Amino acid sequence: MKLRYTAVWVGMTAAAMVVTTACGSGGTKTASDAVDKAVDKTDMIMAALSRATDRTEQLGSAEVRMTTTLGSGKPIAADGTYSWGDGYAFDIEMDTKAVHMEPLTDSPTVRTLLVDGAYYYDVDPQPSGPLAGKEWMKIDTSAVFGESGADALNSAGGGASPSASMKSLKYADDVEDLGREKVDGTSTTHYRAVIDQKGMGRFKDAYANEDNLFGSMTGGSSSMTMDVWVGAKDLPVRMTQRFGTMKVTMDFDKFGATKDIAAPPAAQVGDLTDAVKAAS
Repeated sequence: MKLRYTAVWVGMTAAAMVVTTACGSGGTKTASDAVDKAVDKTDMIMAALSRATDRTEQLGSAEVRMTTTLGSGKPIAADGTYSWGDGYAFDIEMDTKAVHMEPLTDSPTVRTLLVDGAYYYDVDPQPSGPLAGKEWMKIDTSAVFGESGADALNSAGGGASPSASMKSLKYADDVEDLGREKVDGTSTTHYRAVIDQKGMGRFKDAYANEDNLFGSMTGGSSSMTMDVWVGAKDLPVRMTQRFGTMKVTMDFDKFGATKDIAAPPAAQVGDLTDAVKAAS
């Protein structure tokens, strides 16, 4: 079949939406700067978020349910494993219709991997073209975030993992304790933080740049608003992030002891990175 690049672009939307924001590398704020200027209540909020960050980083992986809205169209649902203990990776299932990838697979869901800075989509082998006889479509993160943005994400170790997102909270200009709330029957404390482009550091090249594919979909991001609901075990129960027109919600079902994530065998992979870069 002739590859429908519009379907691939929407597939890229899904790829972009499963990235949670990592901030602060090269930023102008530090946690100590914030503490020096903060009132006692803010100190208490930051201490609680710091404990949650440490616990999240320590456990190294999680089973997650996620929903993304893009400002229009059907919300994209996904669920699966995120891992950040030894480099950032994920293995999730996305709704095929929501990401408009029906031309590439008959399955109701699309298995999607992120391994070593590249996205892999489990598709049906095509009769011709770069996916002829291939079971996986590969697209490098540079096709979504640009070269500099992808370099910032991939050089960050934990990259754009939930752990890195928690770490980004120390660069927030504004933090609030919104009180106690129940999430999926669990008692939590709801916190909100706003991070501007200065706090994003190098990651503004990925998230705030309208010239890359991600920025063109979200309209760029002058700031990012992050809400996190922390449970009794000092672990996030839910996390939401808003940048531009995009909102990502992650519900954490289980931390630690999740499966290993590896790239598919090279012989089964068709690489469309250059084609997507040229088309976009």
